[in-house]
Amino acid sequence: MSDEADREEQIEQARRIFAGPIAFLRSAPSLKFLPDPVVKEVAFAGRSNVGKSSLLNALTNRTGLARTSNTPGRTQELNFFDVGGSEDGPPLFRLVDMPGYGYAKAPKDVVKQWRFLVNDYLRGRAVLKRTLLLIDARHGIKDVDRDIMKMLDDAAVSYRIVLTKADKIKASALEEVTARTIAEARTRPAAHPEIIATSSEKGMGIAELRAAVVEAID
Repeated sequence: MSDEADREEQIEQARRIFAGPIAFLRSAPSLKFLPDPVVKEVAFAGRSNVGKSSLLNALTNRTGLARTSNTPGRTQELNFFDVGGSEDGPPLFRLVDMPGYGYAKAPKDVVKQWRFLVNDYLRGRAVLKRTLLLIDARHGIKDVDRDIMKMLDDAAVSYRIVLTKADKIKASALEEVTARTIAEARTRPAAHPEIIATSSEKGMGIAELRAAVVEAID
């Protein structure tokens, strides 16, 4: 089978999985509330207002699965979602919506709590197979993103960069930010060398992102 046929098969398999049951499991404001580590997990991280909730809703083809908010920094817990499986058995895997980072007006104690929660989760979660790091295509990688990249590198957690809001810039600008992002990712020990450009509004890259999630847990 050709590489192109393999890719189409992966995309179709992922489409079927995400067309199946998906349900919110729980929020974990601290490590003691984490679900038992018996199912593989893929986490989503990104700056406040990067479009994480919108992307999760587009990914799962549900309008209200992840709560979108106009208030940056509102989510301060890890939110877990079960994907696939049967009513009687465990899910195929879980998606983890991590709290947004880098909101300048967040109180210092909130920022400190975020760092402790995220760092402890990343370092201690054996079932975490990949983190998808969301970067706004209009701005590219910022220093606050490099902080989380270093955290992921230090924790030896595999991560892949996903550009969001790719429809908001010209094609030439998207090419430039994509090239810069790939170049930087390839200097990072835990980063996947390929990135995915997406648009929640236009559906761009969503099928490929679903396939990337399924690939990460296989």
